[in-house]
Amino acid sequence: MGLVYTRISLSNPREPALAPMEVSALADTGALLLCVPQHVAVQLKLQELYQREVTIADGKRQLCPYVGPVHVTFGNRGCFVGALVLGDEVLLGAVPMEDMDLVVCPATRSVAANPNSPNFPSAVVKPVQF
Repeated sequence: MGLVYTRISLSNPREPALAPMEVSALADTGALLLCVPQHVAVQLKLQELYQREVTIADGKRQLCPYVGPVHVTFGNRGCFVGALVLGDEVLLGAVPMEDMDLVVCPATRSVAANPNSPNFPSAVVKPVQF
């Protein structure tokens, strides 16, 4: 399929005077969290909340700052998440994509609102009974 990038907006809800950042993000359904480079965390004045141990693609483990909160928006959808400070580009993982009910479209290599809920995000909040 290749890499899929999309435009998102990131902001710090604790610093409303700071302008949101419009960024290109790698949409990665194999990753869970939002990851931001150090310069994004600095520009948004994101506060370090914890240290997290992560395993990166080459199998190495390392400690990374976990910052937040971060307000992520895509079109008319948004969510609040924490982010790992890691890498050289913004990575949009499965948790914020699920929270905003977004899907990756392989044919067009794009990210879109879930076509089953085009007007506002939906979510399953209870387990399916068998």
